[in-house]
Amino acid sequence: MNLSRLAMLSLALVAAPAFAHPKVVSATPAAGSTVAAPAKITLQMSEALTPKLSGATLTMTGMPGMADHAPMAMAAKSSIGPDGKSLMLMPTKKLPAGHYRVDWHGVSSDTHRVTGTHEFDVK
Repeated sequence: MNLSRLAMLSLALVAAPAFAHPKVVSATPAAGSTVAAPAKITLQMSEALTPKLSGATLTMTGMPGMADHAPMAMAAKSSIGPDGKSLMLMPTKKLPAGHYRVDWHGVSSDTHRVTGTHEFDVK
């Protein structure tokens, strides 16, 4: 292998971690699922999160029998789990039947803020 190829390969290997961003790898409740009212919503992330710069909100976006239900913020406490890779939401009250959206934001070691959504239904 010539020197220029070796240099390019080395640069690619060093730069690769800079392109990593946190993403959801699994969730409870699962995306698109219908569940009994959860006491805790957990998003397992691909990378450790910076607690002060990461979090989530919970919004009810649909209610049975109400075709034009306006999005309604639900009170929930957001925290990072002990493993550093779990983003958790604990609703302060039992969630009524409806469609829910979690809007999350996360910052990992690369310092880039990444956002996403996760949706599920409560029966």
